[in-house]
Amino acid sequence: MVNNLKTVSSRLIRKEFATEVARFYSKPVFWAGTYFVASCGGVTVEELKKYVEQQATPRL
Repeated sequence: MVNNLKTVSSRLIRKEFATEVARFYSKPVFWAGTYFVASCGGVTVEELKKYVEQQATPRL
């Protein structure tokens, strides 16, 4: 399931942001071969969204 998400998201990102991605990724591999899964029990979807939005993001 995670592999499918990574495959689909990689294709969509490369299609929509081809120029930007090409500046940083010369190889056809976009995601690392590993993944991490954790439970988020006890919080609301809104709290999760707020947490994700507050994370640092790389500048392109």
